This record gives sequence, C-alpha cells and structure tokens, in this order.
Amino acid sequence: PREKVVNVHGSMGAAACERCGQEMDFDEFCEKVRCNIKDITGEDAEAPAESTPIQCEACENPTVKPTIVLFRGSMPKEFHTLTAQDLPECDLLIVMGTSLMVAPANSLVYRIPPTALRMVMNNERVGRRLGIDYSENSIRDVYAHGQSDETCLELAEKMGWLDDLATTVEELPDSSARLLRERLAQRRQEE
Repeated sequence: PREKVVNVHGSMGAAACERCGQEMDFDEFCEKVRCNIKDITGEDAEAPAESTPIQCEACENPTVKPTIVLFRGSMPKEFHTLTAQDLPECDLLIVMGTSLMVAPANSLVYRIPPTALRMVMNNERVGRRLGIDYSENSIRDVYAHGQSDETCLELAEKMGWLDDLATTVEELPDSSARLLRERLAQRRQEE
C-alpha cells in the first residue's frame, strides 16, 4: 500500500511547489508539462518551442516540479519521523536500486536492530563499507542480483504473494504489469 512507502528521495510520480509545498494533482502536472515544457527530443510536434515554468496555484510562484529531492535538498519530514518510529521494530530491510553512498538514507542499513535481515536487491553489491556482508558466512545479509522489477517479482513469488499482487496489476507501471502477467501466465502453464 502507498501509505507504507516513504520515497526517501521523493518521487517522479508526484508534484508539488518547491516554495510553499502545495501539492498538484499529478495528471494536471503532466498535462502542464506537455503544454509548458519544450520537447528537446523533437518527438512531440505539439510541444511549445520554448519552455515556461509551471506556476503554483497557491503561491503563484513558478516553482512546481516533481517531488524528487535534489542534491542538498531537505529529506521529507516523514522520513525522519517514521525512521525513529519504525526502525526499532524492523525485522527485514529491503535495499534496492541504490548505491548506498548518500546519507542519511544509507544509515538505515546500520540503524536497524542487529537481528534484522537485510536484503539487497540491486545490479551491484553495495554497502560493504556500511557493514553489509556478501560472504557465504553472512548471517543477516542476502543479495538478490538483478533489475528491481524482476527481483521483487521473484520475491513475491517465493513468498506466495503472486495472487495478491495480481489484484493490483492495473495500478502497476506498464513494464511491471507486463512482467507480472507473463509470470502469472507461466505459472498457469506449469499447473
């Protein structure tokens, strides 16, 4: 569920005013991008020749953008609040799609209880300097090499969650939905 996810470095799936924090409906934001922002690829003949900033309806400043956290930007308040609240109870930390080079997000790997498992789902082994152990003798660290969509789908399948995940297929990004549908079809053929 979305309420269980904290986008530590923001999201390309949400938009807000950088100055006042007023959120903008994401579909409306996407439409304003299509109407206001120059297409540097030259693929959209209807795109404007010049870009104009997207104005905030609340404060009228031209500072609406995706909610991604740019370098030296502030982390979302919920990150700090939920970290203090959730980490002591953590029994599994899944780390995916990251270099683990940027603080404070990378500190999560050593702030969880020593009994918690850490699963790194990534294209490369990261976090050795933070204490992640990739040796065969590792007790708490597991490495799942590959693309995030594929490794998450594999985990869901091993946990017996594919049927639950299938109920959300229409809400998933196209590439994730396609992978899930293929895996479900493959499972039906094997039965």
